[in-house]
Amino acid sequence: QVQLVESGGGLVQAGGSLRLSCAASGSIFSINVMGWYRQRPGKQRELVATISSGGSTNYADSVKGRFTISGDNAKNTVYLQMNTLRPEDTAVYYCRGYRPYGPNYWGQGTQVTVSS
Repeated sequence: QVQLVESGGGLVQAGGSLRLSCAASGSIFSINVMGWYRQRPGKQRELVATISSGGSTNYADSVKGRFTISGDNAKNTVYLQMNTLRPEDTAVYYCRGYRPYGPNYWGQGTQVTVSS
């Protein structure tokens, strides 16, 4: 089992920044991709960004150039730096850890609210 704990959400004005953290513990050797997903009000959960154990990253078009995903292997933590936030970024942000065709884990989510 892998436990994922998110932190860093909150309320910010449009144009502001937040940094989310996701700390992983447990059988982390069983996963090789970490990612951030979000669920906006009335919408399905969607990909925001992922990072592989090799450092490869992938971003949704809507956040490219504004959000940056990074990892600290020593701390087993993945970060999502969010800049130039927009009201449409308001969502519950979830951390995911998985191995393709293998184990899949989710955090409990952290609320991000961007006011206009």
